[in-house]
Amino acid sequence: MSAPRTTPPRVAAADRGTTRIADRVVAKIAAQAAREALAAQRGARSTGAPPPHAVVTVHHDIARVRVSLELDYPSDLAAQCAAVRSLVADRVEAYAAMAVPEVDIDVEHLHAPPTGPATGRVRRLR
Repeated sequence: MSAPRTTPPRVAAADRGTTRIADRVVAKIAAQAAREALAAQRGARSTGAPPPHAVVTVHHDIARVRVSLELDYPSDLAAQCAAVRSLVADRVEAYAAMAVPEVDIDVEHLHAPPTGPATGRVRRLR
């Protein structure tokens, strides 16, 4: 005859262990937030620029974020960078529960608007 089964006692949530979020996951959150911030700044127009890339270093519950991106020119570069910083910090704090004391922005390239329709045939005046 076997002994009756007993249910182990419940362990409090704080005593069960910890959750660790990988740096690359936090980087993906930051890159997506930067993409959304730039899309909101640009409105409906698309520039064909590559999506932002983020590198994150996490120490305990503090994330240091560096975002590399390309911006439209001429435009308000400071406003675009401020929007990216704000949204990246908010999203990382909300989704990963990490403090974000700084978000560094690397502007790798500036995109000028197209100069006119590309027709393939140029007519020269004499």
